[in-house]
Amino acid sequence: MNENNTIVNTTMNVSLPETLKEYVQDRVSEGIFSNPSDYVRALIREDMQRRAEDRLENLLLEGLNSGPAHPIDWEAIRAEAYRQAGDDSSAEL
Repeated sequence: MNENNTIVNTTMNVSLPETLKEYVQDRVSEGIFSNPSDYVRALIREDMQRRAEDRLENLLLEGLNSGPAHPIDWEAIRAEAYRQAGDDSSAEL
């Protein structure tokens, strides 16, 4: 994206062995993808999604392995949030 938050497409040349090139062309000919670039973009997006899911899973496992759980005092958290925000609404709690 550029400074105006619009997507700017750029070109990247990728060399493929003939067998991979044929595979990409076969996938495009199936009609799911409009052209080889569309197929490659989809693969990259899938990889990005997979990496994000892996990161989330690792963070969740880290949390599970971090020790026993402790009760959370939500009332104290809300009261502190209201105090920091300078809001007197906490009196309603």
